[in-house]
Amino acid sequence: MATFLVIITTILLTFCIVWICGHLRKRRKGEPPLITGWLPFIGVTLDYVSNPLGFLRETQKKYGNVFTCKIAGKYFTFVTDPFSFSIVMRQSKNLDFQKFAVGFSHRVFGHADFSSSLFSESYREVHSIFRQTLQGLSLQQLTETMLSNLQMVLERGLPYEHDWLEEGLQSFTNRIMFEAGFLTLFGKDAGFLQADGTSGTRIWMQKAVQDFLAFDRAFPLLAAGVPIGLCAEAWQAREALAEELLHDKLHHRKCISDLIQRRMDAFDRMHLDETGKARTHVCMLWASQANTLPAAFWSLYYTLRSVDAFTAACTEVNRVFSGQLINNQDQTLCLSREQLDSMAVLESIIEEALRLSSASMMIRVASNDFTLTLDSGQTADVRKGDYIALYPQLIHLDPEIYPDPTEFKYNRFLDEKGQRKSNFFKNERRLKHFLMPFGSGASECPGRFFAVHEIKQFLALTLWHYDLQLRDPDATLVPDGTRAGLGILPPSRDVLLRYRRKTNTTTEQLR
Repeated sequence: MATFLVIITTILLTFCIVWICGHLRKRRKGEPPLITGWLPFIGVTLDYVSNPLGFLRETQKKYGNVFTCKIAGKYFTFVTDPFSFSIVMRQSKNLDFQKFAVGFSHRVFGHADFSSSLFSESYREVHSIFRQTLQGLSLQQLTETMLSNLQMVLERGLPYEHDWLEEGLQSFTNRIMFEAGFLTLFGKDAGFLQADGTSGTRIWMQKAVQDFLAFDRAFPLLAAGVPIGLCAEAWQAREALAEELLHDKLHHRKCISDLIQRRMDAFDRMHLDETGKARTHVCMLWASQANTLPAAFWSLYYTLRSVDAFTAACTEVNRVFSGQLINNQDQTLCLSREQLDSMAVLESIIEEALRLSSASMMIRVASNDFTLTLDSGQTADVRKGDYIALYPQLIHLDPEIYPDPTEFKYNRFLDEKGQRKSNFFKNERRLKHFLMPFGSGASECPGRFFAVHEIKQFLALTLWHYDLQLRDPDATLVPDGTRAGLGILPPSRDVLLRYRRKTNTTTEQLR
């Protein structure tokens, strides 16, 4: 019996080895170098996820500017030459972004599969709503609403006394930005609009923040392909958020943004089930908050940690606000589009914070076998179904482009005249793409202008209303690398913030 089992086991092992060898991918003539690792299916996944930037740098040194890696059973062709990024993004005939993005969203958020022929035509209309509502006058209206909501949330949180309060900086940022952003997009319920009805709304908003963060914490696992059913806390959080974003409830909210209202109308015409509609709004909520929250955190963190940045930022904020005499607590501050655009110091701080914390990966799916010609003239044959990947952090932390790349310099994106700088070079050639926290091409974030505006507003208002100090400004804080490839990295831990209401923010004091 034992001999029989040994024979059967040997046969099965032999069969597996033959099958694996028969299905091993071999590099064809004209294709980029192929790095498959020694583990079937896994490939070089472990090396990549442990340190994506380090792995790509080492592989680039060894194999050049284009190479294919087997990661979690899929083949990713990385293009690392920044001058070739535009070439990749112009390959709309051969490279498809929507197939990857829609499939990913369907799997993570649980809404309808908009890539199916049943919905694909209607979903193109939904996608066009971003361009219609996040630019021009619509963007200006959205920005003004965000400013109003930020001031309301900040004013409610201001201590009446001038004693110092303490709170985690990440908690402080999330609390303020999440609520203001949520109200800007999804409006306010009837209870919120009543003077005595805010307490119940506040309790709900606190739970919404907790549910959002619980779902967001599981996002790296979900992105890696783990079914959400295996992440019980994340599933419960997603469904709790969806429950509050059902159309029956949204119809009772006031001041809903044009973006959300048009999406609601479009999804109603598509005859989706009610839970499916709500899950699309959870997706919209995540897209509007997941990168904005850590970006706002890092922008304020670096401002408070650098004396020069803090001084320059406060000077700029005072210049813009000093002409607005605040006679009473109900009078709100105004920030015109021109004033926002004039705040070059804050914009440079935000861009520098984004450069240091952004670790997104831009992915396309090859819809055909084709040959990619890089900027240098080098060619690379790409197979249908493979993924093409760009990793902008290779640019953001390149010492040739950015001297002392891991150091925060608040004025890195300012020229000698204090205006926005856009001249950055590599190999003595000017780069078109030198900062890419919002992606580019078909995958460029449609809300990028609004995101910068709301972070500017957040910085300006907090610096104007609060005295702010980091409890331990010399403590080292690093980004959480487990979210590499997903956008802006959050901090690995929170840091303690001390804050209090400023004694006076009138023009007379500034004089």
